[in-house]
Amino acid sequence: MILAAEFERCADRYADRAALFGPDASVDYRALHRGSLRAAEWLGGTRAVDDRLRIGLAARNSTAWVTAYLGILHAGAVPFLIDASAGDSELDRIRDDCSLDLLLHDRDTAGDAVTALPGLTATHHRSGGRRHPLHPDTEVCRFTSGTTGKPNCLEFSGRAVRAAAENWAVGTAMTADDRILCCAGLSNGLAFNTSLLSAFLVGAQLHLSHGLPTSGRIRRLVAGTRATRLVAFPALYDSFVRTGGDRADFASVRVAISSGAPLRADTKERFTELTGVPMGNYYGVAEAGPLTYSTASAAESLGRPLPGVHIETRGPDARDGAVHVRSASMATRYLNVPGLLESRIGGGHYGTGDRGRLVDGELVLTGRSNRMINVGGRKVDPVEVGDAVSAVPGVEQAVVLEVPDQHGEPAVAAVLVLREGLGVGEVRLRVRDSLAAHKVPTLIRVVDSIPATVIGKPVLHELRSLFDAGPS
Repeated sequence: MILAAEFERCADRYADRAALFGPDASVDYRALHRGSLRAAEWLGGTRAVDDRLRIGLAARNSTAWVTAYLGILHAGAVPFLIDASAGDSELDRIRDDCSLDLLLHDRDTAGDAVTALPGLTATHHRSGGRRHPLHPDTEVCRFTSGTTGKPNCLEFSGRAVRAAAENWAVGTAMTADDRILCCAGLSNGLAFNTSLLSAFLVGAQLHLSHGLPTSGRIRRLVAGTRATRLVAFPALYDSFVRTGGDRADFASVRVAISSGAPLRADTKERFTELTGVPMGNYYGVAEAGPLTYSTASAAESLGRPLPGVHIETRGPDARDGAVHVRSASMATRYLNVPGLLESRIGGGHYGTGDRGRLVDGELVLTGRSNRMINVGGRKVDPVEVGDAVSAVPGVEQAVVLEVPDQHGEPAVAAVLVLREGLGVGEVRLRVRDSLAAHKVPTLIRVVDSIPATVIGKPVLHELRSLFDAGPS
């Protein structure tokens, strides 16, 4: 398999160099490789129903996570990388929908869970439903919210994952001297594409953080790791800007990297003013991997295409067209939604759902053409959230939409019609059992009836006006 062989080459090439620093342990390249081979031996005792073994990995950033991920690859199995914040019901849906044979996690759970690898627990699973066959080239599966009301499982070939890492390392001039402090979950594209295989390909150090990424905590981590690159969601940079900072806190940092699409231009400018660190705008989509990068562009620009990437805008308005992309790191398909990804690709280009324009070869986004909500760099499908809210007994009607929070950032909001006796607190409590924390509506309004058009569609501008008064 391509990825297992690539990681083995990295271990041979860099051997005694420091590789990985996690909250649980630190290892060099040789020790990381040996640990992953031991993990592969343990995993080899589990058998798949028919095709290759499917192993879900739902845990916080740690050395154990990386060791397990590499062990799955060395075992010839397929890792399914799941957001650590996924609720139990969401995990159950993923396990059933993707026919996982085993789930590795770091949460307390009852049932048939057994201690597996250091720091991780294993839960075996057998689904009685349809088992969608994996593509023969698939080596990694990751998830994204879509318009289907459930997490969509993306299949990636080893070639695509390697291309994403190689093109990112080359396009951003990553070197063996880099120390990357990654504050985003490794299952997310921001971290997976910028901080995992790409770091190992050049022999860099990867420092992992998990837990609440407050600005004060990250300052301490930067100082302790002497990080040269900081990788984090836009919400963290917004926090830095609000709380202020000292240039001395970031003396070692050469660039701060964010998923560019939801990062505000004023945040980018102000962060650099406060810290002296250039902001490396990164634009990517789950289906196509990392697409652009720049540290020297105008505030509103997301930079130029990375190696192996082609971007074009389509439509009559050259200043506001539909953004379509082609890359060497494209996903193959959605495992659990056959035909959907293929339907969104025309002429070899994927329709991102973003709108924008190219200015002197650099991408500037102007908006979205679909209903996805960006929450701190994570995409939330309002259909999925609406289904979860509507499933709560006593919720008569529910409309989920995007509104700005008190800081002007996109937030998940809900307008509800409730049966008498049911309160907003109970709704939130029930929804937390089925959704990841970042998908739970933070702003809720209760009404007697949902304003609708003559054909029954909700009147969104009236619903948004309910939130003008501030938080609920």
